Amino acid sequence: MGWPRCALAICAAAAMVAMLAAAVGESDAGELERAFPIVEPDYGHTKLRLSKQGLEAIQRINTPIAVVSVIGPYRSGKSFLLNQLLSLSCNKGFGVGHMRETKTKGIWIWGTPVDVDVDGSKVSVLYLDTEGFESIGKSNVYDDRIFALAAVLSSLLVYNLPETIREADISRLSFAVELAEEFYGRVKGQDVAFEPAKLLWLIQRDFLEGKSVQQMVDEALQRVPNINGDKYIDEVNQIRDSLAIMGDNSTAFSLPQPHLQRTKLCDLKDQELEPLYVQRRDELKKLVASMIKPKIVQGRTLNGKEFVSFLGQILEALNKGEIPSTGSLVEVFNKGILERCLKVYTERMEIVVLPVSVDKLQLAHGLAEDEARKLFDKQHFGKHYAAQSFLNLDEEIKKVFRSYGLANEYQSSKLCEAKFSECEEKMDHLQALKLPSMAKFNAGFLRCNQSFEMECVGPAKGSYEHRMSKMLARSRALFIREYNNKLFNWLVVFSLTMVVIGRFIVKLLLLEAAAWVMFIFLETYTRLFWSSESLYYNPVWHAIVSSWEAIVYSPVLDLDRWAIPIVVMLSFLAVYWHCIGARGRIGRSVLPLYNGSFRSSSGRPRTD
Repeated sequence: MGWPRCALAICAAAAMVAMLAAAVGESDAGELERAFPIVEPDYGHTKLRLSKQGLEAIQRINTPIAVVSVIGPYRSGKSFLLNQLLSLSCNKGFGVGHMRETKTKGIWIWGTPVDVDVDGSKVSVLYLDTEGFESIGKSNVYDDRIFALAAVLSSLLVYNLPETIREADISRLSFAVELAEEFYGRVKGQDVAFEPAKLLWLIQRDFLEGKSVQQMVDEALQRVPNINGDKYIDEVNQIRDSLAIMGDNSTAFSLPQPHLQRTKLCDLKDQELEPLYVQRRDELKKLVASMIKPKIVQGRTLNGKEFVSFLGQILEALNKGEIPSTGSLVEVFNKGILERCLKVYTERMEIVVLPVSVDKLQLAHGLAEDEARKLFDKQHFGKHYAAQSFLNLDEEIKKVFRSYGLANEYQSSKLCEAKFSECEEKMDHLQALKLPSMAKFNAGFLRCNQSFEMECVGPAKGSYEHRMSKMLARSRALFIREYNNKLFNWLVVFSLTMVVIGRFIVKLLLLEAAAWVMFIFLETYTRLFWSSESLYYNPVWHAIVSSWEAIVYSPVLDLDRWAIPIVVMLSFLAVYWHCIGARGRIGRSVLPLYNGSFRSSSGRPRTD
């Protein structure tokens, strides 16, 4: 009986969990069945800021998003039109106002997206209601920001106009035209920053006879004669000319008034509305459904989180400066491209192993900069306003290059200082030679100079070359000054050493006499008859110096390095030779004396 009870308990718990989940789902769905603000005006009603409520509703969407925005003058029926498109009553849908003040502040969104099938893919359609233009208590710049934001975010932009098209309505399209020129006129095969919103001219009017709405739009977009050269008319005509870019995405549609008593529209049902209006409204729904496409940004669709991020970037760009500008948007879309170009430049510069000469670093900089600029030219957005992004790239490249220049100077100074210290130590070592040799000093001097010239590179080389030349000149002058004195002293020591060897070791009178003559000559004659200058410039002294250099240093033998081992070896050989020679002399003097006495003592042979 235990198992059935457990099974019943598990089933009951599962059913309760399912009921709770369904209740939570219904609660969440119910919470989203209303309009939320996503963008609100600031305190001064000049700039826009994000609203947290609406953004949370959007972030839940995981499918590609399409946006339908309705724009137009205030009190033109935008909110009522959206409720009609969504089949919502005024009490449930977007708020509809009947007073002079505008009901919608900023931009509002219907919390529950409408899922549609576009080319076999599920797309979530968001409907946006925008604050009307030209309402009381706000600036024209604020209207421009509302229009610009709707134009950038939308897949379909419904331009809701009462009765007819005014000149101000065309002028307001200047921003959309700039966007078209900057972002849509790209070379075929390349991604655009974001695809243009399809423009639907929706004209609500009471009379339907005469010209069609398409004819009204075409006539309104014809150039205005400007005989007097009015600057304002020229600007409006330029907008008319540029609207041809969006011609493929433009459609006109007429919608009659739903009822004569507009203040009671929210209380009327379809049966009470004008039949022609109901018919045209249903046709409008089909037209809107046929024009819906997912929002494409830089070649890909956006889900909820990506759309919110995109909205934040655009809003920041539009709020930049006093007037919303297309240039600010171009900078936003070129920001990622600038980062990629800068990365390419940095990667190319990282190949250079510092330190290098200024010319080589400049050459590497030029090649890396050219590659980064080619990438920017290939991928950047914007035709007229991309110059600022290019200047930003140029400035960032200059900053990176300056940092490489500083690093190169530091590495060059570090390397040249090490080579300078090495040469300075080498020169100090040559100054302290036990057996002074001008040839050895010149060889070390040359090797040190060549090593410095080859290994010291970079911008610090010039200053260190100056220091190096001064140090080498000072070392050479000091060595030459001490060289003659040391050599003279070494010759005196050499003559006394030969006196000792000739008397006590070799016992060769001729060697000892020659050594004494040399010693007396160096200590007396040179001091009595030769000054120090005349001694060092005397041909005899030059001969002595040449002989000394030939003995002390050569490419084969460096006597300074081997002087002590050679002296020890020669001393050992001299002692050994002296001992062997003395033993030989003793043997030669004893053996004949012994043999002679032996023979004289006995004339007969020795026997055992």
